[in-house]
Amino acid sequence: MTASLSLVIPTFNSGAVLRRSVSALNTQAQEVLVSEIIVVDGGSVDGTRELAASLGARVLQAAASRGGQLALGGEEADGEWLLFLHADTILDENWGQAVAAFVEDPANREKAAVFQFALDDPDPRARRVERITHWRNRVLGLPYGDQGLLIRKAFYQRLGGFRAFPLMEDVEIVRRIGRRRICCLPSTATTSAVRYRRDGWWFRPLRNIALLTLFSLGASPRLLTRLY
Repeated sequence: MTASLSLVIPTFNSGAVLRRSVSALNTQAQEVLVSEIIVVDGGSVDGTRELAASLGARVLQAAASRGGQLALGGEEADGEWLLFLHADTILDENWGQAVAAFVEDPANREKAAVFQFALDDPDPRARRVERITHWRNRVLGLPYGDQGLLIRKAFYQRLGGFRAFPLMEDVEIVRRIGRRRICCLPSTATTSAVRYRRDGWWFRPLRNIALLTLFSLGASPRLLTRLY
């Protein structure tokens, strides 16, 4: 792969999960030309910024708004390709091969890609959430941010980048990309299931659907953040 890749990770008090996610990125770094890892922090007080710097990341600071943090990281990134990831998302061991294959295909210069979704919990209810997510991706064409987003920077800029939304920034940008221009990579992004265990295996997915419905009906992201 000759194209360079910038990894952009928004954080907020993410010290407990960041080391593992960045370490997973390094396992396949030889497969892709990772030019930089950018951590955009939203005001952490748990040592996240210091940890990110010790892991070799370039650390930026922004107001605590995931959309705004992603937008700043995308603007500052110098790679030809961008990979946006959540701090608690861990890519599997073949992520580098999957990314390299995608970016090397000229047909994908005006497309984006996401990873397959998984949760880090053996509970059968986690498998149910995964199936619901796969259905949403296949039928509605709406992957969420915890599946990552791989996109060429030039294409990303033409789209206008991430909006500085505190919530639903991932849904908003994939709608602008369009479902026909989003591919699912043969590689898995495993996300922490702590929110599902805390909020309930049924309640959290239902709440997500309710918030998505309200957003589709025109509710503001700031209002949805209060409901979230």
